[in-house]
Amino acid sequence: MKKDSYKKAGVDIEAGEEVVNKIKKLAKATHSNSVMANIGAFGSLFDLTKVRAEYKEPVLVQSIDGVGTKTEIAKLLGKWDTVGKDIVNHSCNDILCQGAKPLTFLDYVATSKLDTEQIADIVKGMAEACQEVGLSLVGGETAEMPGVYGKGQWDIVGTIVGVVEKENIIDGSQIKDGDLVIGLRSNGLHTNGYTLARNVLLKKYGKDEKVLKMLLEPHLNYTKPVLKILKEWPIKGIAHITGGGLKGNISRILPNDMDMEIDKGSWEVPEIFNLIQKKGDVPEEDMYKAFNMGVGMVLIVAPEDEGNVENVLSKFPDFKFNWIGKISSGSGQVIIK
Repeated sequence: MKKDSYKKAGVDIEAGEEVVNKIKKLAKATHSNSVMANIGAFGSLFDLTKVRAEYKEPVLVQSIDGVGTKTEIAKLLGKWDTVGKDIVNHSCNDILCQGAKPLTFLDYVATSKLDTEQIADIVKGMAEACQEVGLSLVGGETAEMPGVYGKGQWDIVGTIVGVVEKENIIDGSQIKDGDLVIGLRSNGLHTNGYTLARNVLLKKYGKDEKVLKMLLEPHLNYTKPVLKILKEWPIKGIAHITGGGLKGNISRILPNDMDMEIDKGSWEVPEIFNLIQKKGDVPEEDMYKAFNMGVGMVLIVAPEDEGNVENVLSKFPDFKFNWIGKISSGSGQVIIK
């Protein structure tokens, strides 16, 4: 094989090495003292000594997810750090539903042709989001696959590992008649519903910067306020409102003999959702199936803890919330009215 044959085939090994060197510095800034191996080793090492000292019966909680087609919005605006934040924040919220504190994060970034600056921006966003919640970025993979991804297409995936005390795992089994429902507000689509949103809004507005910026708002990370509540007061159920909307995600934690009634007038729906519904002539029922509609996470608490939980949340002014519903005896239905 002639020199640079691999590069001519579409894969630039030197560019890949340049990417790794940039990523190493960003990742190292997130490392806790428990991280034992730097980026570049065949595997990441994480010392569990501190975890074992803090938890009587530690249980690892693991999750994997992707940013999806939100990368197409990042491409139109030429801004990539936010999608890096998205995948970290989304992943943290997923394991938070079982009460877990995040420990380690690994990423997978793939495209048709590596752009060192773009990947550096993506990982910069990941690193910033990790640092915000004390999460260590311990490894990852960058893949250049010109025969798989089209020109300018990106795939961003993350794997997270967290820990929770075995006796404190949240699974919704303690939810009962009379419990109250808190909605932690979102700032937009987060990372779900972009195929429908792009189909509607890009046809109507093209590359309108205001609309694109609304679509690119980074996914909120609810780890800090929710873990703070859990240190002081019990939460019976947590649902991260992602693809499938309120009904699809709340039903995952609701006991079969309980219903949740949600008052859709109890919070303000962000402008971006009204825009999608109006311009795309999307039925309201479909909107609530595809989008979070302004509620990024749902917490279920006992009525006697209402004031206590509200007091904790009031200490986090960046996170808006509303009491949006209640639990009643039923058959596992989520009723939005």
